[in-house]
Amino acid sequence: MANFFTDNQDIQFLFDYFDLKEIAALQERETPNGDADYAPRSIEDAIDNYRNVLKIVGEISGSVLAKNAEAVDAEGNTLNEDQTVTLHPLVQKNLDQMNRADLQGFTLPRKYGGINCPTLIYTMATEIVARGDCSFMNMFGLQGIAETIYAFASDEIKDEYLPKFSRGEVTGAMVLTEPDAGSDLQAVRLRADQDENGNWVLNGVKRFITNGCGEVLLVLARSEPSISDGRGLSLFLCERGPYVKVRHLENKLGIHGSPTCELVFKDAPCRIIGERQRGLITYVMSLMNGARLGIAAQSLGVAEAAQRLARDYANSREQFGAPIENLPAVAEMVLDSRVRIESARALCYETARVCDYENNINRLLERNADALSPEEIKEFKKKSRSLKKLNAMLTPLSKYYCSETSISVATDAIQVLGGSGYMKDYAAERYYRDARITTIYEGTSQLQVVAAIRGLTSGVYASYLEEFEAKEYADDALEEMKAKLVSARAKLTDAIAFAREKGAAYVELRARKIVDAGLIVLLGHYLLGQAAKDDRKKKVANYFITKGLSDLSGILAVVHNGSTVVLDDYLELVGSVSEA
Repeated sequence: MANFFTDNQDIQFLFDYFDLKEIAALQERETPNGDADYAPRSIEDAIDNYRNVLKIVGEISGSVLAKNAEAVDAEGNTLNEDQTVTLHPLVQKNLDQMNRADLQGFTLPRKYGGINCPTLIYTMATEIVARGDCSFMNMFGLQGIAETIYAFASDEIKDEYLPKFSRGEVTGAMVLTEPDAGSDLQAVRLRADQDENGNWVLNGVKRFITNGCGEVLLVLARSEPSISDGRGLSLFLCERGPYVKVRHLENKLGIHGSPTCELVFKDAPCRIIGERQRGLITYVMSLMNGARLGIAAQSLGVAEAAQRLARDYANSREQFGAPIENLPAVAEMVLDSRVRIESARALCYETARVCDYENNINRLLERNADALSPEEIKEFKKKSRSLKKLNAMLTPLSKYYCSETSISVATDAIQVLGGSGYMKDYAAERYYRDARITTIYEGTSQLQVVAAIRGLTSGVYASYLEEFEAKEYADDALEEMKAKLVSARAKLTDAIAFAREKGAAYVELRARKIVDAGLIVLLGHYLLGQAAKDDRKKKVANYFITKGLSDLSGILAVVHNGSTVVLDDYLELVGSVSEA
Protein backbone atom coordinates (compact mmCIF):
# COMPACT_ATOMS: atom_id res chain seq x y z
CA MET A 1 0.00 0.00 0.00
CA ALA A 2 1.41 3.38 -1.03
CA ASN A 3 2.45 5.71 1.77
CA PHE A 4 3.52 9.21 0.70
CA PHE A 5 5.42 9.84 3.93
CA THR A 6 7.41 6.65 4.31
CA ASP A 7 8.35 6.58 0.60
CA ASN A 8 9.75 10.13 0.67
CA GLN A 9 13.41 9.96 1.63
CA ASP A 10 13.84 13.73 1.81
CA ILE A 11 10.88 14.45 4.09
CA GLN A 12 12.03 11.73 6.46
CA PHE A 13 15.57 13.14 6.40
CA LEU A 14 14.26 16.61 7.29
CA PHE A 15 12.04 15.19 10.03
CA ASP A 16 15.22 13.99 11.74
CA TYR A 17 17.33 16.98 10.66
CA PHE A 18 15.32 19.70 12.42
CA ASP A 19 15.52 20.04 16.19
CA LEU A 20 12.03 18.78 16.92
CA LYS A 21 12.78 18.50 20.63
CA GLU A 22 13.13 22.27 20.92
CA ILE A 23 10.06 22.87 18.74
CA ALA A 24 7.95 20.35 20.67
CA ALA A 25 9.05 21.78 24.02
CA LEU A 26 7.78 25.24 23.00
CA GLN A 27 4.64 23.79 21.43
CA GLU A 28 3.72 21.87 24.57
CA ARG A 29 4.64 24.59 27.04
CA GLU A 30 1.55 25.97 28.78
CA THR A 31 -0.68 24.36 26.13
CA PRO A 32 -4.35 24.07 27.21
CA ASN A 33 -5.13 20.34 27.17
CA GLY A 34 -8.50 20.46 28.90
CA ASP A 35 -9.51 16.97 29.92
CA ALA A 36 -7.82 15.31 26.92
CA ASP A 37 -6.30 11.96 27.87
CA TYR A 38 -4.08 11.69 24.79
CA ALA A 39 -1.52 14.38 25.64
CA PRO A 40 2.09 13.16 25.24
CA ARG A 41 3.87 12.01 28.38
CA SER A 42 7.20 13.49 27.29
CA ILE A 43 8.85 15.46 24.49
CA GLU A 44 10.05 12.19 22.96
CA ASP A 45 6.46 10.93 23.06
CA ALA A 46 5.29 14.11 21.30
CA ILE A 47 7.84 13.61 18.51
CA ASP A 48 6.83 9.98 18.16
CA ASN A 49 3.22 11.18 17.81
CA TYR A 50 4.26 13.57 15.04
CA ARG A 51 5.83 10.72 13.10
CA ASN A 52 2.80 8.49 13.56
CA VAL A 53 0.46 11.28 12.42
CA LEU A 54 2.52 11.79 9.25
CA LYS A 55 2.43 8.05 8.58
CA ILE A 56 -1.37 8.16 8.77
CA VAL A 57 -1.50 11.19 6.46
CA GLY A 58 0.90 9.46 4.07
CA GLU A 59 -1.23 6.31 3.97
CA ILE A 60 -4.48 8.22 3.29
CA SER A 61 -2.80 10.35 0.64
CA GLY A 62 -1.23 7.39 -1.14
CA SER A 63 -4.09 4.91 -0.89
CA VAL A 64 -7.15 7.18 -1.04
CA LEU A 65 -6.51 10.72 -2.28
CA ALA A 66 -4.25 9.76 -5.18
CA LYS A 67 -6.64 7.06 -6.39
CA ASN A 68 -9.62 9.43 -6.31
CA ALA A 69 -7.87 12.41 -7.88
CA GLU A 70 -8.44 11.58 -11.56
CA ALA A 71 -12.21 11.11 -11.23
CA VAL A 72 -12.55 14.21 -9.06
CA ASP A 73 -10.63 16.26 -11.64
CA ALA A 74 -12.77 15.00 -14.50
CA GLU A 75 -16.16 15.47 -12.82
CA GLY A 76 -15.79 18.28 -10.26
CA ASN A 77 -18.46 19.51 -7.85
CA THR A 78 -22.09 20.49 -8.50
CA LEU A 79 -23.93 23.80 -8.10
CA ASN A 80 -27.55 23.01 -7.24
CA GLU A 81 -30.66 24.92 -8.30
CA ASP A 82 -31.12 26.25 -4.77
CA GLN A 83 -27.62 27.85 -4.98
CA THR A 84 -25.97 25.34 -2.67
CA VAL A 85 -23.07 23.09 -3.62
CA THR A 86 -22.80 19.30 -3.53
CA LEU A 87 -19.24 18.05 -3.25
CA HIS A 88 -18.12 15.25 -5.53
CA PRO A 89 -18.76 11.93 -3.70
CA LEU A 90 -15.04 11.15 -3.73
CA VAL A 91 -14.20 14.56 -2.25
CA GLN A 92 -16.64 13.75 0.52
CA LYS A 93 -14.98 10.33 0.89
CA ASN A 94 -11.62 12.06 1.24
CA LEU A 95 -13.02 14.31 3.97
CA ASP A 96 -14.55 11.32 5.74
CA GLN A 97 -11.18 9.55 5.75
CA MET A 98 -9.51 12.59 7.30
CA ASN A 99 -12.27 12.89 9.88
CA ARG A 100 -12.03 9.24 10.90
CA ALA A 101 -8.29 9.71 11.38
CA ASP A 102 -8.91 12.80 13.59
CA LEU A 103 -6.75 14.99 11.31
CA GLN A 104 -9.01 18.04 11.05
CA GLY A 105 -7.82 19.71 14.25
CA PHE A 106 -4.20 19.42 13.24
CA THR A 107 -2.78 22.48 14.98
CA LEU A 108 -5.52 23.18 17.52
CA PRO A 109 -4.92 22.67 21.27
CA ARG A 110 -6.23 19.46 22.80
CA LYS A 111 -8.65 21.52 24.89
CA TYR A 112 -10.71 21.84 21.69
CA GLY A 113 -10.13 18.28 20.47
CA GLY A 114 -7.08 19.09 18.35
CA ILE A 115 -3.77 17.24 18.18
CA ASN A 116 -1.59 20.32 18.76
CA CYS A 117 0.97 19.70 16.01
CA PRO A 118 3.55 22.39 15.20
CA THR A 119 3.40 24.33 11.93
CA LEU A 120 6.42 22.37 10.65
CA ILE A 121 4.60 19.04 10.98
CA TYR A 122 1.42 20.54 9.50
CA THR A 123 3.49 21.83 6.56
CA MET A 124 4.89 18.35 5.95
CA ALA A 125 1.36 16.92 6.10
CA THR A 126 0.09 19.57 3.70
CA GLU A 127 2.74 18.67 1.14
CA ILE A 128 1.92 14.97 1.48
CA VAL A 129 -1.80 15.64 0.98
CA ALA A 130 -1.13 17.83 -2.06
CA ARG A 131 0.93 15.09 -3.67
CA GLY A 132 -2.11 12.83 -3.45
CA ASP A 133 -4.54 15.45 -4.75
CA CYS A 134 -3.51 19.07 -5.11
CA SER A 135 -7.12 20.25 -5.08
CA PHE A 136 -8.02 18.43 -1.86
CA MET A 137 -5.18 20.21 -0.08
CA ASN A 138 -7.31 23.36 -0.33
CA MET A 139 -9.83 21.78 2.03
CA PHE A 140 -7.25 20.20 4.33
CA GLY A 141 -5.15 23.38 4.29
CA LEU A 142 -8.01 25.66 5.30
CA GLN A 143 -7.49 24.66 8.91
CA GLY A 144 -5.95 28.11 9.16
CA ILE A 145 -9.53 29.31 9.58
CA ALA A 146 -9.70 27.50 12.91
CA GLU A 147 -6.25 28.83 13.87
CA THR A 148 -7.44 32.40 13.26
CA ILE A 149 -10.52 31.83 15.42
CA TYR A 150 -8.28 30.42 18.16
CA ALA A 151 -5.86 33.35 17.91
CA PHE A 152 -8.31 36.25 17.81
CA ALA A 153 -11.92 35.31 18.62
CA SER A 154 -13.70 35.54 21.96
CA ASP A 155 -13.72 32.54 24.28
CA GLU A 156 -17.42 32.11 23.55
CA ILE A 157 -16.80 31.75 19.82
CA LYS A 158 -13.78 29.51 20.33
CA ASP A 159 -15.68 27.17 22.64
CA GLU A 160 -18.56 26.94 20.16
CA TYR A 161 -16.70 26.44 16.89
CA LEU A 162 -13.25 24.95 17.48
CA PRO A 163 -14.50 21.54 18.69
CA LYS A 164 -16.61 21.35 15.50
CA PHE A 165 -13.50 21.88 13.38
CA SER A 166 -11.60 19.23 15.30
CA ARG A 167 -14.42 16.71 14.91
CA GLY A 168 -14.61 17.44 11.17
CA GLU A 169 -18.21 18.61 11.45
CA VAL A 170 -17.44 21.84 9.60
CA THR A 171 -15.04 23.16 7.01
CA GLY A 172 -14.13 26.81 6.58
CA ALA A 173 -13.36 29.49 4.02
CA MET A 174 -11.46 32.75 4.06
CA VAL A 175 -13.82 35.16 2.31
CA LEU A 176 -11.71 38.11 1.22
CA THR A 177 -11.68 38.75 -2.53
CA GLU A 178 -14.30 40.80 -4.39
CA PRO A 179 -14.88 41.50 -8.09
CA ASP A 180 -13.11 44.88 -7.74
CA ALA A 181 -10.85 43.98 -4.82
CA GLY A 182 -8.44 41.18 -5.67
CA SER A 183 -4.95 41.69 -4.28
CA ASP A 184 -5.90 45.20 -3.14
CA LEU A 185 -7.92 44.18 -0.11
CA GLN A 186 -8.10 47.76 1.11
CA ALA A 187 -10.71 48.23 -1.62
CA VAL A 188 -13.15 45.71 -0.07
CA ARG A 189 -16.71 47.08 -0.16
CA LEU A 190 -18.92 44.31 1.26
CA ARG A 191 -20.78 46.00 4.10
CA ALA A 192 -21.11 45.01 7.72
CA ASP A 193 -23.96 46.90 9.38
CA GLN A 194 -24.91 46.87 13.05
CA ASP A 195 -28.47 47.30 14.33
CA GLU A 196 -29.54 49.06 17.51
CA ASN A 197 -29.17 45.81 19.46
CA GLY A 198 -25.56 45.40 18.38
CA ASN A 199 -26.23 42.57 15.90
CA TRP A 200 -24.18 42.53 12.71
CA VAL A 201 -25.32 41.62 9.17
CA LEU A 202 -23.39 41.35 5.91
CA ASN A 203 -24.43 42.56 2.46
CA GLY A 204 -22.48 42.30 -0.78
CA VAL A 205 -20.61 39.99 -3.13
CA LYS A 206 -17.37 38.01 -2.80
CA ARG A 207 -15.57 36.24 -5.66
CA PHE A 208 -12.92 33.54 -6.12
CA ILE A 209 -13.64 32.07 -2.66
CA THR A 210 -11.97 28.70 -2.16
CA ASN A 211 -14.44 26.30 -0.50
CA GLY A 212 -16.93 29.16 -0.29
CA CYS A 213 -19.59 26.51 0.30
CA GLY A 214 -17.99 25.64 3.64
CA GLU A 215 -20.00 25.86 6.84
CA VAL A 216 -17.91 28.55 8.60
CA LEU A 217 -16.93 31.68 6.69
CA LEU A 218 -14.43 34.27 7.90
CA VAL A 219 -15.49 37.41 6.04
CA LEU A 220 -13.56 40.65 5.59
CA ALA A 221 -16.09 43.48 5.48
CA ARG A 222 -16.30 47.26 5.76
CA SER A 223 -17.63 48.04 9.22
CA GLU A 224 -16.74 51.75 9.05
CA PRO A 225 -18.34 53.20 5.89
CA SER A 226 -16.72 56.59 6.46
CA ILE A 227 -13.19 55.09 6.27
CA SER A 228 -12.27 54.03 2.75
CA ASP A 229 -8.97 52.25 3.36
CA GLY A 230 -7.94 49.16 5.33
CA ARG A 231 -8.60 50.84 8.67
CA GLY A 232 -12.33 50.61 7.96
CA LEU A 233 -12.35 46.81 7.71
CA SER A 234 -13.23 44.22 10.34
CA LEU A 235 -13.34 40.42 10.33
CA PHE A 236 -16.59 38.51 10.86
CA LEU A 237 -17.65 34.91 11.34
CA CYS A 238 -20.68 33.95 9.29
CA GLU A 239 -22.31 30.53 9.03
CA ARG A 240 -23.47 29.07 5.75
CA GLY A 241 -27.25 29.43 5.50
CA PRO A 242 -30.18 30.88 3.58
CA TYR A 243 -28.69 34.38 3.73
CA VAL A 244 -25.54 33.29 1.85
CA LYS A 245 -25.95 32.02 -1.70
CA VAL A 246 -23.43 30.51 -4.11
CA ARG A 247 -24.22 32.42 -7.27
CA HIS A 248 -21.57 30.79 -9.40
CA LEU A 249 -18.97 28.01 -9.37
CA GLU A 250 -15.88 29.05 -11.31
CA ASN A 251 -14.97 26.99 -14.40
CA LYS A 252 -11.23 26.62 -13.83
CA LEU A 253 -8.12 25.37 -15.56
CA GLY A 254 -7.25 23.07 -12.64
CA ILE A 255 -7.85 22.07 -8.99
CA HIS A 256 -11.34 20.95 -10.01
CA GLY A 257 -12.01 19.18 -6.73
CA SER A 258 -11.80 22.47 -4.85
CA PRO A 259 -15.05 24.49 -5.27
CA THR A 260 -14.28 28.13 -6.05
CA CYS A 261 -17.40 30.18 -5.39
CA GLU A 262 -18.96 33.55 -6.00
CA LEU A 263 -20.97 34.36 -2.88
CA VAL A 264 -23.87 36.75 -2.36
CA PHE A 265 -24.60 37.94 1.19
CA LYS A 266 -28.04 39.40 1.88
CA ASP A 267 -28.60 40.47 5.49
CA ALA A 268 -26.46 37.52 6.61
CA PRO A 269 -26.14 37.36 10.42
CA CYS A 270 -22.54 37.36 11.63
CA ARG A 271 -20.31 37.87 14.67
CA ILE A 272 -17.24 40.03 14.89
CA ILE A 273 -13.83 38.44 15.40
CA GLY A 274 -11.64 40.41 17.76
CA GLU A 275 -11.80 44.20 17.58
CA ARG A 276 -13.32 46.53 15.00
CA GLN A 277 -11.01 47.98 12.35
CA ARG A 278 -8.30 45.34 12.82
CA GLY A 279 -9.74 42.93 10.25
CA LEU A 280 -7.18 43.53 7.52
CA ILE A 281 -4.31 45.09 9.38
CA THR A 282 -3.96 42.35 12.00
CA TYR A 283 -6.21 39.35 11.47
CA VAL A 284 -6.21 38.84 7.70
CA MET A 285 -2.49 39.53 7.44
CA SER A 286 -1.92 36.74 9.96
CA LEU A 287 -4.35 34.46 8.13
CA MET A 288 -2.75 35.12 4.74
CA ASN A 289 0.79 34.52 5.98
CA GLY A 290 -0.29 31.05 7.08
CA ALA A 291 -2.12 30.53 3.80
CA ARG A 292 0.96 31.49 1.79
CA LEU A 293 3.08 28.93 3.62
CA GLY A 294 0.32 26.42 2.90
CA ILE A 295 0.49 27.19 -0.83
CA ALA A 296 4.26 26.74 -0.70
CA ALA A 297 3.71 23.25 0.74
CA GLN A 298 0.96 22.55 -1.80
CA SER A 299 3.39 23.50 -4.56
CA LEU A 300 5.93 21.02 -3.24
CA GLY A 301 3.34 18.25 -3.23
CA VAL A 302 2.30 18.63 -6.84
CA ALA A 303 5.93 19.10 -7.90
CA GLU A 304 6.88 15.88 -6.11
CA ALA A 305 4.11 14.00 -7.90
CA ALA A 306 5.12 15.40 -11.29
CA GLN A 307 8.83 14.69 -10.82
CA ARG A 308 8.21 11.10 -9.77
CA LEU A 309 6.02 10.52 -12.81
CA ALA A 310 8.71 11.98 -15.07
CA ARG A 311 11.44 9.83 -13.51
CA ASP A 312 9.38 6.65 -13.76
CA TYR A 313 8.58 7.37 -17.40
CA ALA A 314 12.19 8.26 -18.26
CA ASN A 315 13.32 5.00 -16.70
CA SER A 316 10.77 2.77 -18.44
CA ARG A 317 10.37 4.47 -21.85
CA GLU A 318 12.90 3.11 -24.35
CA GLN A 319 14.05 4.89 -27.49
CA PHE A 320 17.03 3.98 -29.65
CA GLY A 321 17.39 0.76 -27.66
CA ALA A 322 17.71 2.27 -24.15
CA PRO A 323 15.72 4.15 -21.50
CA ILE A 324 15.41 7.83 -22.38
CA GLU A 325 16.95 8.82 -19.05
CA ASN A 326 20.23 7.65 -20.59
CA LEU A 327 20.02 10.71 -22.83
CA PRO A 328 21.89 13.54 -21.05
CA ALA A 329 19.32 16.15 -22.09
CA VAL A 330 16.53 14.16 -20.45
CA ALA A 331 18.61 13.18 -17.42
CA GLU A 332 19.44 16.83 -16.77
CA MET A 333 15.76 17.82 -16.74
CA VAL A 334 14.87 15.03 -14.31
CA LEU A 335 17.82 15.83 -12.03
CA ASP A 336 17.21 19.59 -12.12
CA SER A 337 13.65 18.97 -10.98
CA ARG A 338 14.73 16.71 -8.12
CA VAL A 339 17.35 19.15 -6.81
CA ARG A 340 15.04 22.14 -7.19
CA ILE A 341 12.32 20.38 -5.17
CA GLU A 342 14.78 19.60 -2.38
CA SER A 343 16.02 23.20 -2.29
CA ALA A 344 12.44 24.49 -2.23
CA ARG A 345 11.51 22.04 0.51
CA ALA A 346 14.48 23.22 2.59
CA LEU A 347 13.17 26.79 2.34
CA CYS A 348 9.54 25.92 3.03
CA TYR A 349 10.29 23.78 6.06
CA GLU A 350 12.78 26.28 7.49
CA THR A 351 10.10 28.96 7.16
CA ALA A 352 7.65 26.72 8.99
CA ARG A 353 10.21 26.14 11.73
CA VAL A 354 10.73 29.88 12.19
CA CYS A 355 6.94 30.36 12.21
CA ASP A 356 6.69 27.86 15.04
CA TYR A 357 9.12 29.85 17.13
CA GLU A 358 7.38 33.15 16.46
CA ASN A 359 3.87 31.77 17.02
CA ASN A 360 4.72 29.96 20.23
CA ILE A 361 6.69 32.84 21.70
CA ASN A 362 3.82 35.22 20.94
CA ARG A 363 1.36 32.75 22.43
CA LEU A 364 3.33 32.56 25.65
CA LEU A 365 3.63 36.34 25.84
CA GLU A 366 -0.07 36.93 25.19
CA ARG A 367 -1.68 34.11 27.16
CA ASN A 368 0.81 32.84 29.68
CA ALA A 369 2.80 35.93 30.68
CA ASP A 370 2.01 35.28 34.36
CA ALA A 371 3.94 32.02 34.16
CA LEU A 372 7.05 33.73 32.73
CA SER A 373 9.88 35.36 34.63
CA PRO A 374 10.74 39.03 33.89
CA GLU A 375 13.92 37.85 32.18
CA GLU A 376 11.96 35.44 29.98
CA ILE A 377 9.47 38.15 29.03
CA LYS A 378 12.26 40.52 28.04
CA GLU A 379 14.07 37.87 26.01
CA PHE A 380 10.88 36.61 24.35
CA LYS A 381 9.84 40.15 23.31
CA LYS A 382 13.25 40.74 21.75
CA LYS A 383 13.13 37.40 19.95
CA SER A 384 9.55 38.03 18.77
CA ARG A 385 10.53 41.30 17.08
CA SER A 386 13.43 39.61 15.31
CA LEU A 387 11.36 36.63 14.19
CA LYS A 388 8.56 38.86 12.88
CA LYS A 389 10.99 40.63 10.54
CA LEU A 390 12.54 37.34 9.45
CA ASN A 391 9.17 35.74 8.73
CA ALA A 392 8.07 38.80 6.78
CA MET A 393 10.89 37.93 4.39
CA LEU A 394 10.89 34.12 4.49
CA THR A 395 7.15 33.63 3.98
CA PRO A 396 6.92 35.46 0.62
CA LEU A 397 10.23 33.91 -0.44
CA SER A 398 8.79 30.45 0.24
CA LYS A 399 5.53 31.10 -1.53
CA TYR A 400 7.36 32.59 -4.52
CA TYR A 401 10.10 30.00 -4.92
CA CYS A 402 8.03 26.90 -4.18
CA SER A 403 5.17 27.90 -6.49
CA GLU A 404 7.56 28.80 -9.32
CA THR A 405 9.26 25.45 -8.71
CA SER A 406 5.95 23.63 -9.14
CA ILE A 407 5.44 25.28 -12.54
CA SER A 408 8.98 24.49 -13.66
CA VAL A 409 8.86 20.86 -12.54
CA ALA A 410 5.37 20.24 -13.95
CA THR A 411 6.38 21.78 -17.30
CA ASP A 412 9.50 19.62 -17.50
CA ALA A 413 7.48 16.53 -16.59
CA ILE A 414 5.29 17.06 -19.65
CA GLN A 415 8.43 17.55 -21.74
CA VAL A 416 9.98 14.31 -20.46
CA LEU A 417 6.81 12.41 -21.34
CA GLY A 418 6.68 14.12 -24.73
CA GLY A 419 3.44 13.61 -26.63
CA SER A 420 2.16 11.31 -23.88
CA GLY A 421 2.55 14.14 -21.37
CA TYR A 422 0.21 16.32 -23.41
CA MET A 423 -2.49 13.66 -23.35
CA LYS A 424 -4.96 12.97 -20.57
CA ASP A 425 -3.82 9.33 -20.51
CA TYR A 426 -1.17 10.44 -18.01
CA ALA A 427 -1.46 12.69 -14.94
CA ALA A 428 1.31 15.03 -16.16
CA GLU A 429 -1.12 17.48 -17.75
CA ARG A 430 -3.27 17.48 -14.60
CA TYR A 431 -0.25 18.22 -12.45
CA TYR A 432 0.57 21.16 -14.70
CA ARG A 433 -2.99 22.51 -14.58
CA ASP A 434 -3.11 22.13 -10.81
CA ALA A 435 0.33 23.69 -10.31
CA ARG A 436 -0.51 26.72 -12.42
CA ILE A 437 -2.70 28.35 -9.78
CA THR A 438 0.00 28.28 -7.09
CA THR A 439 1.81 31.31 -8.50
CA ILE A 440 -1.47 33.26 -8.53
CA TYR A 441 -3.68 32.76 -5.48
CA GLU A 442 -2.85 34.05 -2.01
CA GLY A 443 -0.76 36.70 -3.74
CA THR A 444 0.89 36.40 -7.13
CA SER A 445 4.60 35.76 -7.55
CA GLN A 446 5.01 39.44 -8.40
CA LEU A 447 3.45 40.47 -5.08
CA GLN A 448 5.62 37.99 -3.18
CA VAL A 449 8.69 39.60 -4.73
CA VAL A 450 7.45 43.04 -3.66
CA ALA A 451 7.06 41.75 -0.10
CA ALA A 452 10.37 39.90 0.00
CA ILE A 453 12.58 42.61 -1.49
CA ARG A 454 12.19 44.71 1.66
CA GLY A 455 13.97 42.06 3.70
CA LEU A 456 16.79 41.73 1.18
CA THR A 457 17.44 45.48 1.04
CA SER A 458 16.80 46.41 4.69
CA GLY A 459 19.46 44.33 6.40
CA VAL A 460 17.26 41.42 7.53
CA TYR A 461 18.71 39.15 4.85
CA ALA A 462 22.31 40.12 5.60
CA SER A 463 21.88 39.54 9.34
CA TYR A 464 20.27 36.16 8.71
CA LEU A 465 23.07 35.08 6.38
CA GLU A 466 25.72 35.94 8.94
CA GLU A 467 24.52 33.00 11.04
CA PHE A 468 25.25 30.60 8.18
CA GLU A 469 28.52 32.22 7.16
CA ALA A 470 29.79 31.85 10.72
CA LYS A 471 29.34 28.06 10.64
CA GLU A 472 32.45 25.95 10.41
CA TYR A 473 32.42 22.63 8.55
CA ALA A 474 34.82 19.79 9.25
CA ASP A 475 34.70 18.85 5.57
CA ASP A 476 37.06 20.92 3.37
CA ALA A 477 34.75 20.56 0.37
CA LEU A 478 31.88 22.12 2.31
CA GLU A 479 34.13 24.94 3.53
CA GLU A 480 35.10 25.62 -0.08
CA MET A 481 31.44 25.76 -1.14
CA LYS A 482 30.67 28.08 1.78
CA ALA A 483 33.48 30.43 0.70
CA LYS A 484 31.92 30.63 -2.77
CA LEU A 485 28.55 31.53 -1.23
CA VAL A 486 30.17 34.22 0.92
CA SER A 487 31.77 35.70 -2.19
CA ALA A 488 28.44 35.53 -4.02
CA ARG A 489 26.71 37.38 -1.20
CA ALA A 490 29.28 40.18 -1.47
CA LYS A 491 28.50 40.49 -5.19
CA LEU A 492 24.78 40.57 -4.42
CA THR A 493 25.38 43.32 -1.84
CA ASP A 494 27.18 45.38 -4.51
CA ALA A 495 24.28 44.85 -6.95
CA ILE A 496 21.73 45.94 -4.33
CA ALA A 497 23.78 49.06 -3.60
CA PHE A 498 23.92 49.85 -7.34
CA ALA A 499 20.17 49.44 -7.68
CA ARG A 500 19.48 51.65 -4.67
CA GLU A 501 21.67 54.38 -6.09
CA LYS A 502 19.52 54.30 -9.22
CA GLY A 503 16.42 54.97 -7.12
CA ALA A 504 13.37 53.21 -5.71
CA ALA A 505 11.78 52.67 -9.13
CA TYR A 506 14.87 50.83 -10.35
CA VAL A 507 14.92 48.63 -7.23
CA GLU A 508 11.30 47.70 -7.96
CA LEU A 509 12.19 47.00 -11.60
CA ARG A 510 15.04 44.65 -10.65
CA ALA A 511 13.42 43.23 -7.50
CA ARG A 512 12.81 39.80 -9.02
CA LYS A 513 16.42 39.48 -10.14
CA ILE A 514 17.65 40.51 -6.69
CA VAL A 515 15.30 38.02 -5.02
CA ASP A 516 16.38 35.23 -7.39
CA ALA A 517 20.04 35.93 -6.61
CA GLY A 518 19.34 36.10 -2.89
CA LEU A 519 17.58 32.74 -3.01
CA ILE A 520 20.54 31.04 -4.68
CA VAL A 521 22.84 32.09 -1.85
CA LEU A 522 20.35 31.35 0.93
CA LEU A 523 19.32 27.95 -0.40
CA GLY A 524 22.95 27.06 -0.94
CA HIS A 525 23.56 27.60 2.78
CA TYR A 526 20.51 25.51 3.71
CA LEU A 527 21.77 22.63 1.60
CA LEU A 528 25.27 22.95 3.03
CA GLY A 529 23.85 22.47 6.50
CA GLN A 530 22.09 19.32 5.32
CA ALA A 531 25.25 18.14 3.54
CA ALA A 532 27.12 18.10 6.84
CA LYS A 533 24.72 15.37 7.99
CA ASP A 534 24.43 13.21 4.86
CA ASP A 535 26.74 12.17 2.02
CA ARG A 536 24.01 12.24 -0.61
CA LYS A 537 23.08 15.76 0.43
CA LYS A 538 26.70 16.78 -0.15
CA LYS A 539 26.21 15.92 -3.82
CA VAL A 540 22.87 17.74 -3.89
CA ALA A 541 24.48 20.85 -2.40
CA ASN A 542 27.39 20.73 -4.84
CA TYR A 543 25.04 20.40 -7.82
CA PHE A 544 22.78 23.22 -6.67
CA ILE A 545 25.59 25.63 -5.73
CA THR A 546 27.64 25.01 -8.88
CA LYS A 547 24.66 25.56 -11.16
CA GLY A 548 23.20 28.36 -9.04
CA LEU A 549 26.37 30.44 -8.94
CA SER A 550 26.68 30.14 -12.73
CA ASP A 551 23.15 31.52 -13.01
CA LEU A 552 23.91 34.20 -10.43
CA SER A 553 26.46 35.89 -12.67
CA GLY A 554 23.90 36.45 -15.40
CA ILE A 555 21.22 37.57 -12.96
CA LEU A 556 23.44 40.21 -11.36
CA ALA A 557 24.62 41.39 -14.78
CA VAL A 558 21.02 42.38 -15.51
CA VAL A 559 20.85 44.34 -12.24
CA HIS A 560 24.10 46.13 -13.11
CA ASN A 561 23.15 46.98 -16.70
CA GLY A 562 21.17 50.01 -15.51
CA SER A 563 18.62 49.76 -18.31
CA THR A 564 15.31 51.53 -17.61
CA VAL A 565 13.62 50.75 -20.92
CA VAL A 566 10.60 49.23 -19.13
CA LEU A 567 10.14 52.45 -17.17
CA ASP A 568 10.93 54.90 -19.96
CA ASP A 569 9.58 53.34 -23.16
CA TYR A 570 6.83 51.00 -22.02
CA LEU A 571 3.89 52.70 -23.78
CA GLU A 572 5.78 53.20 -27.02
CA LEU A 573 7.02 49.61 -27.18
CA VAL A 574 3.86 47.76 -26.15
CA GLY A 575 1.65 49.86 -28.42
CA SER A 576 -1.88 51.06 -27.98
CA VAL A 577 -4.67 49.14 -26.29
CA SER A 578 -6.78 47.21 -28.79
CA GLU A 579 -10.33 48.41 -29.28
CA ALA A 580 -13.11 45.81 -29.24
